[in-house]
Amino acid sequence: MLKLAILGFLHDQPLHGYELRRHLAALTGHVRPISDGTLYPAIRRLESDGLLLRRTEPGSTAAPRHTLHLTDAGRAALDARLRTPEDLDISDENRWFTVLAFLRQLADPALQAAVLRRRLAFLSEPASFFYDGPRPVGAEELDDPFRRGILLIARATTQAELAWLRSTLASLEAPTAAGRPDGSS
Repeated sequence: MLKLAILGFLHDQPLHGYELRRHLAALTGHVRPISDGTLYPAIRRLESDGLLLRRTEPGSTAAPRHTLHLTDAGRAALDARLRTPEDLDISDENRWFTVLAFLRQLADPALQAAVLRRRLAFLSEPASFFYDGPRPVGAEELDDPFRRGILLIARATTQAELAWLRSTLASLEAPTAAGRPDGSS
């Protein structure tokens, strides 16, 4: 997910490493803090793969800054990753939020809708964290207030996300006079 997030943020604008790290922390830091030992090797790999390049620019005070820019190959890699997220990107909530943070960068609403439909299908499957034999256990059946809390919170979150998905899909798939849900042509 780090690769996707780096490419997504650099698609928005060129950034230097410190700015990129701040953006990453705002997106995932509360879940998975990004250390320099993780970020800078990832940047070097993306640079050696030709997905981004580093430009030296004058600093705001004295020292020059190395600003990271997305290449055309980086844009293509981001586009491919957003068009066809891995199954884990759809099922894991933290990875899903990273995909969702950059999904607007797919220019075609039909492609955006296809990704949202995958998430909708995943969320529509019955699931539970706890099982009584082969059968999932519902929150109402649990004596443990903490496990019941997990299930109740998950249910409420899922219901909210399902409502958002259905509403957003209706918007993306609604024909307009200009041919696009956002009114652009």
